[in-house]
Parts: sequence; structure tokens; C-alpha cells
Amino acid sequence: MSRHLRAFWPLLFVFSLLPVQALDEAPLDGYSTQNSKSERSWERQFRALPEPDKLRAYMQRLSARPHHVGSAYDQDNAQWILAQFKSWGLEARIESFDILFPTPKKRVLEMIEPSRFVAKLQEPALAVDPTSSQQSEQLPTYNAYSVDGDVTAPLVYVNYGLPEDYEKLERLGISVKGAIVIARYYHSWRGIKPKVAAEHGAIGCIIYSEPREDGYFEDDVFPKGPMRPPDGVQRGSVMDFPSSFPGDPRNFDRGDPNAPRFTAQNAPSISKIPVLPISYGDAQPLLAALGGPMAPERWRGSLAIPYHVGPGPAKVHLVVESNWDVKNVNDVIATIPGTGEADEWIVRGNHHDGWVNGAMDPISGQISLLEEARALGELLKQGWKPKRTIIYCAWDGEEPMLLGSTAWAEAHEKELVQHAAVYINTDSNDRGRLDLEGSHSLEHFLNGVMRDIEDPESKLSVWQRNHLTGIRHAKDDDERKELRSRADQRIGALGSGTDYTAFVDHLGIASVNAGYGGEDPEGIYHSIYDDFYWYTHFGDRDFVYGRALAQTIGTAVMRMADADVLPYQFSNLADTVHVYLKELQDLLKKKQNEIKERNTEIDEEVFRAVYDPRHPTVAPPKEEVPPFLNFAPMANAADALAQAAERYDKALSAARKDGQFAATDAQLHELNLKLIESERKLTDPAGLPRRPWYKHVLTAPGVYTGYEPKTVPGVREAIEQKHWAEADEQIEQVAKVLQGEVELIDSAAKELASWAAAP
Repeated sequence: MSRHLRAFWPLLFVFSLLPVQALDEAPLDGYSTQNSKSERSWERQFRALPEPDKLRAYMQRLSARPHHVGSAYDQDNAQWILAQFKSWGLEARIESFDILFPTPKKRVLEMIEPSRFVAKLQEPALAVDPTSSQQSEQLPTYNAYSVDGDVTAPLVYVNYGLPEDYEKLERLGISVKGAIVIARYYHSWRGIKPKVAAEHGAIGCIIYSEPREDGYFEDDVFPKGPMRPPDGVQRGSVMDFPSSFPGDPRNFDRGDPNAPRFTAQNAPSISKIPVLPISYGDAQPLLAALGGPMAPERWRGSLAIPYHVGPGPAKVHLVVESNWDVKNVNDVIATIPGTGEADEWIVRGNHHDGWVNGAMDPISGQISLLEEARALGELLKQGWKPKRTIIYCAWDGEEPMLLGSTAWAEAHEKELVQHAAVYINTDSNDRGRLDLEGSHSLEHFLNGVMRDIEDPESKLSVWQRNHLTGIRHAKDDDERKELRSRADQRIGALGSGTDYTAFVDHLGIASVNAGYGGEDPEGIYHSIYDDFYWYTHFGDRDFVYGRALAQTIGTAVMRMADADVLPYQFSNLADTVHVYLKELQDLLKKKQNEIKERNTEIDEEVFRAVYDPRHPTVAPPKEEVPPFLNFAPMANAADALAQAAERYDKALSAARKDGQFAATDAQLHELNLKLIESERKLTDPAGLPRRPWYKHVLTAPGVYTGYEPKTVPGVREAIEQKHWAEADEQIEQVAKVLQGEVELIDSAAKELASWAAAP
């Protein structure tokens, strides 16, 4: 038993008396009583089929060699996955797209003052780890979509490289203009670091893995433990997708023939300055050579050096040059045709490409997808036939920035907008609780799925384990109280960083991202050590959580595919919109207080500087306190949404007479097509301010956070970036979009009411 579960042993004992299938007799949401019984029977048969030994064998095969985009083994894996789908009786094909994918041609990092040091820029093979020695096939350590450059300049340490870090440097009188910055990974997506550096005038960026977050401070380093060793490096893309779009940098939107086209020379998503990732072994001599003020206490890591910010006396020479080649990405697409509602699609995906061998990322998720597909193939042989069409997708090119999934989603945009009911995504998987992010109209549905899956460690339902873990880790009493009283567990908002992005952010398709984790520390992300040896020593060693993921997502796929009425639920959506509204109001108050306090500090600093000429602080200009923002339109729309959701719930309940839906097949079909539109209604065709590719008004990746979601992004980021007039405009726009959602839900409720009223 995990150490995280021991504290709950008394509660675990009580809950263990409750069978996972305790709610078996209750009809599933969206099902008639008879169809619910049949569905539960098929689901139980499905969940008995996934096998840990098969998952292990899939991983060993798929991660046997490096398989980055364009590599021989990446193509071989695509063909192998295709053959597996076909062997299980699924219709399958490969769809290929040409994309711009740079690979390293020249990388140099050397310190030329005050002493000479040449960075290794290489991860060593380890004797105990067989695949780490496949160096001729490994992509070198680099950041994809860094612009080419050859620069020499003083070095400045910028902590995590966030906008607030540069504000602190300004307060210390330090400019990065004309400098090369060194930032540590974490607290934002890697591509944000060169973006912000360039905005402040830096001419180059180095990103290193700090052992405080990613090495020996957390646990033993590999191969003794799971954490990043001194020469381990995190590869990764630095494409500026949050400000522009993911996918091929040359293509704004494959689905729109009138969309702009770019080249490698003018694509907006390619970084503006050269960027290179390094290990903490290579970073230590550079940081140790810095002078200038001591770094603020929170900026200091766990290397055995004093952390100074510079600039200088360290001076470095950085060279980045890439081969800007066009490569193929190969998406493997398998289809299980629907029988009754074949023109409604359930789309399920996970990517198969990795930066190197990629056992954790992405193969741990891909193998679960494969076991789902195999198990569904077995059910087909036993007579199961899904009502809706199920599409399984093994994406290529996710790592460089969602190349394959974005190209496919844009190429099939019209069909997807018309037919796709949901997109369900996984990426990586390990041991622990189930992490869920998704569209909030699916929150209630996902809670129902969690209640029917057994957690491999505790033998509780996944819902029960998540519930107990959430209570234990609640940040305050209010959160703990809500966890104990709310019928459904909340799911996180979707940001970006994996393959759901085009589906939800661009096309407005209700989406889910899921994976188990949290039990095992991981320090080999995007390195050569993310391989079969590491995973079978420090990950889900028995592959029981791989089986649990297959059971969880496969159950969700079947349940969504076979429902009489698509099981969206809008009360939780309305509740979450009210939460977001409160957060925006609190954010404005926080900004007002911060600016007032900052202005007071500036006055004090100016006073001190007058009486103490040695005082080094350079006081910036004072700011205007934020004005009043009118949140009333959004508040009114949120209230209307809650009322419409309640009307829909009542109408749905009334429409199920004596356990059966009082409707013809044609009426059910018409209602479901309307419900599919519900997530589309949460998009704005004009897109978000300055980034029109992103159209969802409730969630998007943050312009200055990357993967991390920004909820109600048009309003939230306007407040954060102090665009007050824009914030007011966006409040009105969000209210307008929400009102469109209200009208659709009311229309669906009226349709249900007409069934109930029929004789």
C-alpha cells in the first residue's frame, strides 16, 4: 500500500465494504433502464479484457529505439500500430502530412570570460540502461523551433524567466538588453522563457534543469533513483504556440484555404532569439561565474554555489543552427463504425512519437489506447455494436507541438464540427490518483465513470480514492468542505501541451484529458533515460495502472458511444462559470491592491534614494490604479445559464417515462445533434484578442504560461496585462457567448418537454 494511503486506512476499510459496482442498478445518465443494464453488462466484459502483460510487451516494442518525428523507428511504429488495429478487426489507415520540423545542425555553448568553459551538451549512456547507448539514433539535446543564431554577450540569471522576474531585475537596476539570459525550468512552459527574454531585449536564452525541482533535491538521481542526473537534459519545443497557433508553423489553419501561410523565415510561432537547454552539470560553472547582486532568496536553487544575477563577469558564446527540413507525420486512424447514430463520432487519441525512446511520454498512454482498441475488437466478435462511430487515433508529431493532431483536426474540420460529440485524450500514465481535465459539461459524466472503476492499489473505486486524496491535500477548510458536500468532484480546465488543443480550443469539441499519476517522482522527462528500463524500475512497474487507464477511458468511450441521449450535463458547467466569475472579480481586487502597495513602495524608495545616494534601487514610474470593471453582463449570463441547466435537467428526467425515453429514434437523433453543438456555442468565431486561432471563451493556454490554462482568457489576461478597456469589452463578449449557450440548452429542454407531453 502506498504511503499516501496509510493515513486513510480507517476510512479505506469502511469504503472497502462498498463494492465498486454498488450503483449497478441505477440507470446510467442518458440511458433507458433496459439499455443501461445491457451497457453495464458489456462494460464489465470490456474491463475484464485489458492485460498488464500485453501492456508491458507493447511498451517494450514501441520504446525499443528512438522514435522522434521523421525517424525510421517512428515510421516503423506507425506501421506496427496500423497492423495491430487491423489484426483486431478495426478499419485502419495512416494519414500523412508534410510539416516543418527542425533538427540540430550545430550547437555551441561556451563561457569565454572570466575563464573558459565548454558545455558538454550531451547525455552519457549508462551501462545499466540498455537503450541509453543508442546515440547514433538519438536527437541531440536542443529546443525545437529555436531561431538560428550566433551570439556572444554577458550572462544574466533570470530565475524562471517570468514577467515578474524581470520586474524584480528592473527594481535591482539590472537590464537584460543585449545579454544572454539563463533561466531554470518550471513554473511556466519552456517556450515562455525565450519569449519574455526577447521582449526585454535579450539576444539569447539558456534553460537549465535545476536540481531543486528536477534532481537530487527531490530524490536519488537515475540510475539509483528516478530523478534527473547531473548531465540529464530536457529537450522540448519552444514554439510560441500560445500567442499564435500550434502545429506546422507555416500553416495558420489547414481547414481554411484563405488562412495565411508562412515560411521558416517569417512564421510567428518560431522563437525570436536562439534557445538551448542544458543540464545542471553544464549550468553550474556558468552560474558560479556570475557576479552582481545576490539573487533574491526565492531565486536560489540547490547547487553548491552562491546564486548571483549578473550581468557578468561571465560572458558566453551561444550558437544554434538547425536543419529546417520538411518531414512526414503519420497519424494512425482506426474506426469502429456506428450502427444507429453512425454520423455522431467519439474520437479517442494518444500520440506515439517521442523525443527519444519515450517510455513514459508517450508510450505509457499509447499502450493503454492499444489495449482499449484490442478489447473493443474482442467485444465486436462477441456481438457488441456501438451506436456511434468510434475513431481511435495514434498521433504523430505531438512532441514538437501537436503537429499531427492539429493537421488532422484542421484537415477534417468541417466533418468534425458536424459530427464529433467528444474528443478523449491521454498522454502519459503512472501510478496514483486519476487526474482529469476537461469540458465542464462532461464533469458529471466523468464522475459516473470514476465510480465504476476499481483503483488497483486501494481496491476502492477511483472516485473514492480521488475523493479521499483531495480531502487530505485540500489547501484550506473551504476547499475541504466543498469536497465533502459537492456531489461531483471538479475536473480541471484544459490548457494545452497535448493533442486535445485543436479539438477544444479551435473547433469547440467537448474534450477530456486523463491519466493516473502522483505516486512516483519523475526526473527523466524528455531525456534519453525516459525508456523501458526507467519505467519498469520507477514507474507503473506492474502495469496495473496502465490497465486501469484502459478500463477508465474504454468505459468512457463505450458509455458515450452507446447512450440514448448524449450525457452532457450543464449544471456543473454553470457552477464552474460562477467560480470563474468570482476568480475574475478577486483578481481585479488583487491587482488594485498590488498597484496601490507598489506605488507606496516606490514613494518610499524615492525617499530613501534622496537621503541615501548609495541606495541601489531604481524606482520605476507609478501606475494608475485599475478602474471599475462592469461584471454585471457576465454575472447575469451565468445566472441564466444555471437556470437553463436546471430546466434541462428537469425536462430530461420527465422525458424518461417508466425507464424509457418517450421519443422516436428520429427525435433522439435531432436532440443529440443539438447537444453536440453545446461546446461549439462556447466559442467566438472571431477568436481571442490577438490570437484568432483560439476560439473558446472559457479556456485557453496562457500567453505567458503556455500549458497552464487561463480560464475566461479574454477577460483574465486583459486584467493581468492591464488592458482595462479590453477587459470590459471581453466581459460583454463572454456574456454574449454564454447567452447563446443558454438559448441552445433551452431549445434542447423544450424538445425534451415535447416528448414528455406527448400522449
